[in-house]
Amino acid sequence: MNALQQYIDLYRDHGRLLREKSCETLNAPREKACTDLQNMALPRKGSENYEHTDLQELLAPDYALNIARVPLGVNPQATFRCDVPNLSTSLFMLLNDGWAETDISRRNLPEGVTVDSLAHAAATMPELVGKYYNKLADPANPLAALNTMLAQDGLFLHIRKGVKLEKPLQLVDILQYDVPLMTVRRMLIVIEDAAEGKLLICDHTQNPDVKLLNLQTIEIFAGRNSHFDLYDLEESTENTTRLSTLFLRQESGSNVLIDGITLFNGTTRNEYFCSMPEPDAELHLYGMGIEDLSRRLDTYSRISHEAERCRSNELFKYVVDDSSTGAFSGRIYVAPGAQKTEAYQANRNIVGTDDARMFSKPQLEIYADDVKCSHGTAIGQLDALQVFYMRTRGLSESTARMLLKQAFMADVIEGVRLPALKDRLRQLVEMRFSGTQGSCSACHNEGCRI
Repeated sequence: MNALQQYIDLYRDHGRLLREKSCETLNAPREKACTDLQNMALPRKGSENYEHTDLQELLAPDYALNIARVPLGVNPQATFRCDVPNLSTSLFMLLNDGWAETDISRRNLPEGVTVDSLAHAAATMPELVGKYYNKLADPANPLAALNTMLAQDGLFLHIRKGVKLEKPLQLVDILQYDVPLMTVRRMLIVIEDAAEGKLLICDHTQNPDVKLLNLQTIEIFAGRNSHFDLYDLEESTENTTRLSTLFLRQESGSNVLIDGITLFNGTTRNEYFCSMPEPDAELHLYGMGIEDLSRRLDTYSRISHEAERCRSNELFKYVVDDSSTGAFSGRIYVAPGAQKTEAYQANRNIVGTDDARMFSKPQLEIYADDVKCSHGTAIGQLDALQVFYMRTRGLSESTARMLLKQAFMADVIEGVRLPALKDRLRQLVEMRFSGTQGSCSACHNEGCRI
């Protein structure tokens, strides 16, 4: 059966139950999303912007969906016992695609900050959520349309005008079930004018032996002169598929940092669609991937400069080993009239073995003449002379290679604007390259204090 058709049929057969378990705000766009999906085909490998990812293949397995919202008995403590020294956060969780929090999650949250289940927020604040929900997600994007048709819960974050959230927020996403399961997570983030906040998302998978799929769509609205950081850390398994689409709109004077960090995964496709329709906005888009065994990581980005004096800095780095595959495709678009644009894009990669593969396609599309734009890519191996030099200083070849790979990722980590998280990431990357367990769940401190 066509992979997309099975989900359309599921919606047609069980749409009534799905709508009964949701509210009108989330239900309103479902029918249009279903119609949109009926008129499109899933991209196959080799399609435009999907040169190295086959959505038909990834969505073909017969995954279960928890439309009836049955409690699945996920134990968060089985996965998450993590600690970043000197960094205290307000901690919330998504267990598969269901909301969870502790008695102290909201401690010290300032007035004007709403962190809630998307389903609950949509039911209790329909005007506020409805003003933003599904307003950025592209209906022509098959992943976003599928998410809109099926989503029932997720995260709603709202920071009101002028409110500065000093303490970072943390959302821990736990994926777990005993049979193949597809979770549909939706995140809506609204940062109003002159507001500030930081969010750390940690993706974890509990059961390494079961095929699991995380279908995720994130919409971010950054108001005028706002500041927002999003750190998205994936630590899943070889049997986990993650399909994530992120849509960002920045208004005048806003400053946004997005950092996608893939330490452990199976097959991951991350898409970033970022628009700056007003002048003087600034975006930092970073990412790294450490791939080995037969893992796959594919990144697609489109940054649209639509107004004057906007700035973007994009940097993605990969290290691929064994028989793993990495792919990066990035496009910077500068619209007519978007003068004084500054846009920089770089993709740097290390291929460690003959069987590993890395594909890179940086692109510029410029329709203004007074701009500063550059893009570049590099794919290569570790410098043999550097390895030799370090070995002459008494290091083993494996240690020399590990240190060089760690140094290679340093500038992506330096982009992190949370010092405690930056230090912890250095440790995790070092442990990952050394072959020891370098995931967040390797920490054994009591409690959850990231």
